[in-house]
Amino acid sequence: NVFDGSCRFFRGKRSDGNWETPFNPYEAGRSYTEASAWQYRFFVPHDVNGMIQLFGGEEQFLQDLDSLFSTTSVVETSLSDITGLIGQYAQGNEPSHHVAYLYNYAGQPWKAQYWLRQVMDRMYTPGPDGYCGDEDNGQTSAWYVFSALGFYPVCPGTDEYVVGAPLFKKATLHLENGNSLIIHATDNNKKNMYIQTMNLNGTEYKKNYLRHEDLLKGGNINFQMGSQPNLNRGTEEESFPYSFSKVLKKIR
Repeated sequence: NVFDGSCRFFRGKRSDGNWETPFNPYEAGRSYTEASAWQYRFFVPHDVNGMIQLFGGEEQFLQDLDSLFSTTSVVETSLSDITGLIGQYAQGNEPSHHVAYLYNYAGQPWKAQYWLRQVMDRMYTPGPDGYCGDEDNGQTSAWYVFSALGFYPVCPGTDEYVVGAPLFKKATLHLENGNSLIIHATDNNKKNMYIQTMNLNGTEYKKNYLRHEDLLKGGNINFQMGSQPNLNRGTEEESFPYSFSKVLKKIR
């Protein structure tokens, strides 16, 4: 109802059902909360596949997702919430926090790995200005903790965490059920930001998501990292995370 296929943005409508005009995606206005059309362009976390179809398919979606990070960082209306910009990706507020992970839903997970590492390295520092924006009830920190471990809950309400790229060589989670989950990425460094292979408890793992029940069992996740993207891992549809429209299709 609010997706304009002519420009592939979500837009506000007037009470008569027509689009609110003029439309400038770089301008934060009343149609968007704490953001502009750019930050809300990809905000359908419960049905990324359905959103991809609105965009015209994976190829067009990926082009538009790339453009989010490469377009100008100019914001034409002063709004303190739009901060921490890479292009129009705004790490300083929640509407952008899931966006880099969306490459996992369209067959290019290595781009998620690249941009997540860029955000972690560039937007979080140990100084007094180390956070690029709004630490809203801990969300900016929660994003970093999850992303540094190598996965993130893109769609709360599902049992899936979408795989990103771990930041550390080793991290251990002591779970409340008494189990421990150990995440290894021994060859991880600033250049080796791309997942080459991933193993869950000794078995090769090709999906772009992890299930909550598997994490609660504890054990080991092993990432082999490299300086060049693996263009073959996570590219098949069966590796993609949850999307509502896919589940609905199966039910029907």
